[in-house]
Amino acid sequence: MRTIAIVNQKGGCGKTTVSINLAACLAQENRRVLLVDMDPQGHCALGLAVPDEQIEFSVADVLLQDHPNGPVEIDQAIWQIANHFDLLPASIGLVRLETVLANAENRDLYLRHALRSVEAQYDFCIIDCPPHVGLLTYNALQASQEAIIPVETGYFSLYGLEQQVQTIEDLNHRTNRDVEIRVLANSYDVRTKLAREILNEMRRLHEKYMLRSYINFNTKLKEGASIGQPITEYDPASMGCRDFVRLARELIEMEKRPVVHEDLLRRAELLAARAEVLLASRPVLVPAGKNGKNGMRDNGNGSGNGHATRETSMEGSRSEPRSGTKTVAPPAPAKPVMSPPRSTEKAPLSHDLIEKKINEIYGVKSVPGGVELHTNMPGAQEVLVAGDFNNWCPKDTPMTKQSGNGHFMTRLNLTKGRYSYRLVVDGRWTRDPYNPRIERNEFGEINSVVEIS
Repeated sequence: MRTIAIVNQKGGCGKTTVSINLAACLAQENRRVLLVDMDPQGHCALGLAVPDEQIEFSVADVLLQDHPNGPVEIDQAIWQIANHFDLLPASIGLVRLETVLANAENRDLYLRHALRSVEAQYDFCIIDCPPHVGLLTYNALQASQEAIIPVETGYFSLYGLEQQVQTIEDLNHRTNRDVEIRVLANSYDVRTKLAREILNEMRRLHEKYMLRSYINFNTKLKEGASIGQPITEYDPASMGCRDFVRLARELIEMEKRPVVHEDLLRRAELLAARAEVLLASRPVLVPAGKNGKNGMRDNGNGSGNGHATRETSMEGSRSEPRSGTKTVAPPAPAKPVMSPPRSTEKAPLSHDLIEKKINEIYGVKSVPGGVELHTNMPGAQEVLVAGDFNNWCPKDTPMTKQSGNGHFMTRLNLTKGRYSYRLVVDGRWTRDPYNPRIERNEFGEINSVVEIS
């Protein structure tokens, strides 16, 4: 079960709206989803039209285990909302959690332990967190592999983002965990200059955390919440629904493997490529007498016409010289020689030469009728290409793996013109690291560019 906390210590940034509609869209994509409400206000139940007076058990009863009728199992508190979509509601009783568990051992692991009993029943668990940093939020983060921070495109929200990212990084350091941070631009109003500038600033400061998807400002989302319906039911044709479907699909694309940050990926690519070039250029050591014939030392071309080697007697014995000849010292043991023979003054490969050889292998290659793209992505299972030549649909242009060392290649049949594209490496969108021609798109992301003349 993939567990994602929706977290931001700033209130009013749309955490509950994101939690409800993301869960509904994941369920619509045939993923089994459990939505857990960790906010004592219980707005998830309110936004899904679950009557408060009919909630007998809540997440507070599951965690505190102090219900008058005895321990409560998590299955007893779960409500079915729709097909593939369940809810574990909250109640005001959650406010007692920090007081009751103040001196408890591992008090921030209670939710993680509770979810273990149902992890086989769901593909995703979405946790709606309260608008403050405390024991409830730490329980949610300790139970999660990922954290989505919804941020409105306003100045104060941008300031709060810095604090939230630092909080999660501190938690990772303190607990030796690696909760993956994802930033979601929410309530984005493209009509305002401020919103556009804030979004670009978010992408500049937190590019490695930013999700490609963002949620446009849409009144349909608030209208749906007011009558207790997720956007998939209230208005599936609305912009708000399309935005959340795009977000759900982006997260599903990431399921294959953990995301590698772009800077680390680039470093791994260069190291692997340099190792490949150095390995190909390494001289081979051949012991004397191994490859030649009749005890002859191979001279590097396989002919065996080098000097003959003499066998020496055991240590301590000497050979008797023939009459009339001078005594000579026995020859020293043969040393390995480098084969094939190279210049004795050969210098190690320079950094510039390594880079030149890498560029000869990878990058954009002109071919009749278009170009070939070659890239090196060590450890990648799938590399796709999305661009304006295929309507930005990566599934239409997969790259073929050439060998086990991460070399991927594809051919693009292109006519004369200028094209923008990006690579999709196991669900992660990135520019082509071996194409120096780049441009920034309208979302502040970096595209690679290829031009056919």
